[in-house]
Amino acid sequence: MSEHRRKPPQPQGGGRAAARRGQSGPPAGRRAAPRGATGSPSDYGLGLGSGSEEQSYGGRAESRRAAQRGSSGRRRAAEPAAGRRGVPAGPGRGRGRETPDRKRLIDYPRADRYGWQRWMPSWKLVTGLFIAFFGSLVAAAGIGYAMVGIPDVAKTASAQNNVYFWSDDSPMVASGGETNRQNVSLAQIPEAMRYAVISQENKTFYDDNGIDPKGIARAVFNMARGGQTQGGSTITQQYVKNAMLDDQSQTVSRKLKEIFVSIKVGAEVDKNQILEGYLNTAYYGRGAYGIQAAARAYFDKDALKLNPGECAFLAATLKGATYYDPAGATSIDPVGATPEKNSERALRQMQDTLDKMVEYGHLDASERAKYTKLPAWKNPRTNNDLKGQIGYLVDLANSYLVTHSKETGITQNRLQQGGLSIHTTFDKKKVLELEASVSKVQKANIKPKQRPDTDTHVQFGGASVEPDTGAIRAIYGGEDATKHFTDNADQTGAQVGSTFKPFVLAAAMTWGVRDPDLGSSQAQDERTIVSPKSLFSGKNKLKIKDYNDTVWKNEKGEEWLQTNDGNESYGSPPNYKIDLREAMRESVNSAFVQLGMDVGLDKVKDAAISAGLRKESLAGTTFPSFSIGISDPSAIRMAGAYATFAASGKQRDPYSVEKVTSEEGQIYTHEAVTNQAFTSKVADNVTDVLKTVVDKGTGTNAQLTGRDVAGKTGTTDGNKSAWFVGYTPQLSTAITMFRLDDNEKNKNRTFLEMYGTGGQKKIHGASFPAQIWHDYMEDALKGTPVKDFPDPESIGEVVNAEPSQTPTPTFTQTEEASPSPTPTPTATQPETSPSPTDTCNTFIGCQNGTGGTDAGTTDGGTGGQSSPSPTDTSTEDTSNGNQNGGLFRGSTG
Repeated sequence: MSEHRRKPPQPQGGGRAAARRGQSGPPAGRRAAPRGATGSPSDYGLGLGSGSEEQSYGGRAESRRAAQRGSSGRRRAAEPAAGRRGVPAGPGRGRGRETPDRKRLIDYPRADRYGWQRWMPSWKLVTGLFIAFFGSLVAAAGIGYAMVGIPDVAKTASAQNNVYFWSDDSPMVASGGETNRQNVSLAQIPEAMRYAVISQENKTFYDDNGIDPKGIARAVFNMARGGQTQGGSTITQQYVKNAMLDDQSQTVSRKLKEIFVSIKVGAEVDKNQILEGYLNTAYYGRGAYGIQAAARAYFDKDALKLNPGECAFLAATLKGATYYDPAGATSIDPVGATPEKNSERALRQMQDTLDKMVEYGHLDASERAKYTKLPAWKNPRTNNDLKGQIGYLVDLANSYLVTHSKETGITQNRLQQGGLSIHTTFDKKKVLELEASVSKVQKANIKPKQRPDTDTHVQFGGASVEPDTGAIRAIYGGEDATKHFTDNADQTGAQVGSTFKPFVLAAAMTWGVRDPDLGSSQAQDERTIVSPKSLFSGKNKLKIKDYNDTVWKNEKGEEWLQTNDGNESYGSPPNYKIDLREAMRESVNSAFVQLGMDVGLDKVKDAAISAGLRKESLAGTTFPSFSIGISDPSAIRMAGAYATFAASGKQRDPYSVEKVTSEEGQIYTHEAVTNQAFTSKVADNVTDVLKTVVDKGTGTNAQLTGRDVAGKTGTTDGNKSAWFVGYTPQLSTAITMFRLDDNEKNKNRTFLEMYGTGGQKKIHGASFPAQIWHDYMEDALKGTPVKDFPDPESIGEVVNAEPSQTPTPTFTQTEEASPSPTPTPTATQPETSPSPTDTCNTFIGCQNGTGGTDAGTTDGGTGGQSSPSPTDTSTEDTSNGNQNGGLFRGSTG
């Protein structure tokens, strides 16, 4: 091998690296290894923070930490030397984790721990923070307690008025803040009243410190979820809330302020003084603040003369007069605050209060036994500024603001506080004209003294809505708001009868009829849009079928035979086919009941809701009679729903307030929301069909000079209510008439028949309601440009078309004695005569006004299956085809 490829011999002692180290010597700043070094870390002082070679270690972990501390010290000593050699001593060069030169105030992260232990706070730190936090709370509470004062109850006696304006911004009335309150001393408040409130609301009143921690936590939780806070849980808290009229906002800061004030009041004010103040500031409904005003409002007596039953009743109203005043508050909640439901609710709460008074030793059991019924209460009263229609208008505006509080920002408390300028949609001229039109017809025709059996308890209601905006321009709520407290323009319970039929037609034009040859699921998808030229049977006592051509039967196996007004059949025998235009014109029940079944009652209901009727005002869709008006929407909602047709399918909810201002500026401004309920093709075709009703049908009395009018008449079962609802392109108006015994002693608010009322054999929508509608609209539209309805586009297919030409619609009298060619019901046993209660519970149509005018019999025409109860016989219409005992009602035009 050649010399230059031979490796030189390696030096002993570690090779080249060791040779270089031997030549250069130890690096600067590092001392040479001591003699006798063994190579262990201790030979170089790595384990001895003090340099002692004799120190021993308790274990590997301690030795390792000591080595790290020693290494860190050498590195810090080496850095200046490195700098002197020109080597930068920047980050990452020989630097370990440094130990702080001085102790930190808060040792976190912990310097003497490693890994996850560095982030675990020490017990000293946790204890210190807790003490600091608790101390801060105590300090804040002390400051808060010192800053709040005890409220002056006397200041709550005067609240500002709310000022209401007509649509032209002229003043209507100042109301809402009048002082209906008179303070009385605790000695003038019966013990029964004091203990009724204590027993029901705060049994520990005389022992607690004025606050309820659970109630406070509940209120904070509700606010955190975005809801409103609940009322104070203790009498002291409620007293404070009543006294803090300057701030009724539902915020955390106000709630905290209320808590501090309650604590201060509980600690510094005598309990009897708190109770007296609470009973004198609480709101009992009917504008009454304080027990004395409440005693006058409900019982027309002084507070000192209240008996335990009356005291327990007034304690119930403190839970919210809207739902505990037996007179009802349908303008705020037309479904949940009816007189019937409120009376039931108030009685239940009153009895519970009396029971608790006995349980807690505040009332003797023998005395308690005297009060098992609601005390006799008086009708609501109001001031003379609210007489006539003004009171109804103010109530309607107030209820709109409160029920839409999410949009308006105005709660019942804020409204009661006053100081608001409320600009309404009401047109003063139209309101006066509507009132005059009703009064003219009523005075000329309704004679209660001459005809006490037929002309007593007759009432009218009406509403006028602008189709382009939804603004309510006029209402008629009753003769006088200070005497008749129910607003007849709002929810009354009067059924609408045949005025409901346009929604059936709209549903047929929107969704169409189902294919009878398909299954239920396929039939929902395979539908045929209906043309107004479609043919349906106008036969009296028509056997109603389901969409699949099977005979409809109720749960008892009874068939439905739908009758028409006057027991008349329309069309030519044997099929009696007429088109839908003619059926609407003559208000033929049988045709529209069958149409509703073919479309599906669920779709009919959807159409009514889309038009603007409230879901809660609609009856169930269990029975075929749903299509002919067994529901009871208000006049306002009916006018608004027909306005949807007038606006070519654009739906706008009726509203009564344009804007609200206060000294702070603008609070609320109405913003219109428009929904396309129906296509213009559907809506315009419905309007075109309804024009036929007024041009040459049941609504000719509503014709206006030189103007297009579309509308529909309606009359209900037992002739208990009659309607006319109609519209022009600029204004939609609904008029209702009914007999209702709503005396406060009558808990059931019974609808009465109108046979013979006004000297007429029978009241139809075409009579007094159409006359009122005509007189009002002639005046209301004076000076308004004439506007025509849009021409309708062709729509749908002719359903049930016959090969031969459509027969000329005629009507023939049906012989009552003639047996129906259809089979009798499948039930083989004769039914027992139903009681009035059973009739109302089992069937949609019952004798108290829940049905339409005409009856759909269930006896198959044989006349022997059912017979009305003796009570029903005395009030049954002997000319409406129900002599055979039919329990299902329809409607007429």
